[in-house]
Amino acid sequence: MANRRARTGIRGRLLMDKALNGVRVIDLTQFEAGTSCTQMLAWLGADVIKVEEPTRGDPGRNVMGSNGAGHDSSYFMNLNSNKRSVTLNLKTEEGRNILFELVKQGDIVAENMAPGAIERLGIGWDRLKEVNPRIILARIKGFGTYGPYSEYKSFDPVAQAAGGAVAATGSPETPPVRPGITIGDTGTGMHAVIGILAALWQRQATGKGQQVEVSMQDAVVNIARIWMNSYADTGESPPRRGGSRWVGRPGSGLFKCAPGGPDDYVFMTANVRRLRMWHALLTTIGREDLIEDPIYSDPTNHPEAAEEINDNIESWTMQHTKQEAMSILGEAGVPCSACFNADDIYNDPHLKERGMIVSYDHPERGQFTMPGCPVQLEDSPVEVTAPPLLGQHTESVLGELLGFTGAETSRLREASVL
Repeated sequence: MANRRARTGIRGRLLMDKALNGVRVIDLTQFEAGTSCTQMLAWLGADVIKVEEPTRGDPGRNVMGSNGAGHDSSYFMNLNSNKRSVTLNLKTEEGRNILFELVKQGDIVAENMAPGAIERLGIGWDRLKEVNPRIILARIKGFGTYGPYSEYKSFDPVAQAAGGAVAATGSPETPPVRPGITIGDTGTGMHAVIGILAALWQRQATGKGQQVEVSMQDAVVNIARIWMNSYADTGESPPRRGGSRWVGRPGSGLFKCAPGGPDDYVFMTANVRRLRMWHALLTTIGREDLIEDPIYSDPTNHPEAAEEINDNIESWTMQHTKQEAMSILGEAGVPCSACFNADDIYNDPHLKERGMIVSYDHPERGQFTMPGCPVQLEDSPVEVTAPPLLGQHTESVLGELLGFTGAETSRLREASVL
């Protein structure tokens, strides 16, 4: 690893630049599952060198047609900050040889290509560990590299279906619903980060690299394990709970708020088995009189009254905006949240104060705002920087690490290697 430069931290202590300063990642990932992994490593201080196909680059640059507007897509912008970009044609022998030279100076290679793709290119594990016995190869696949489904291709919705997330979402009376967020992609990426950091730590003892593999299906199954924990007791798949209220659970679910827009709801989970919390809810909505009522004071004994109780709660929430309801209930000790949409999130003062909404200047898109790093290390603050333009760092990286001259990179570009 490279020498680490010390600096003064937020509390005046002498510390290293970043937690992963000196760790170098050769990033062959694309779209989301892989790029979310390498972006997290970059946020934590690793030098992530994104290797992309000349001219085309990561297909994520063109997702949703944003490139037609003359710039990289917002999808790409949200997944590739803090990286450097090098173009390299891995279908050429010279391109592969340059990659191997980079691998010699790397700690991690990350890839999420289609099953068998890196082997067909001649850059599989056997070759990489021959080039650098200390290299860690992180592999993200839809269904892994072995097993009956290992040759199947996958994207986020496929992984969510295979891991149980789709079956868990929706109402019991309707077909399953795909969750709106990409837990199959980014959820897998975060699992891969954990595996990579563990492999780095183990290498300290063994001196050897290893493969780290995360299947998207496996990652979603892990996230879904509590949803299906009852299967161990009953042998039956749990039913979908529905999207608004939990049956027989008063004070738990979505409640309408003013002014009645599509996202004007507050979600609360008032644990009726904790009477102090339950009584705090009744007091907050102005129904202290119900605390002495045997039906309302302990509704666990009267599940049939759940809907009547919920109607009383909603008559109160509809008199408040979702932010007001969240503030009042939260301060009373009732677990709850407004139903945040994207506009709420991007403008939320709490998230801004915590550094979760960040802005940076991009050479093509100007000021760009996005969610930042959710992991906060006291001595390794994250500074989010703009994603690279395609091939932006080709000359500087090849010059810095491999000693290439301008004449050499020009020749390689003319030969369609760069």
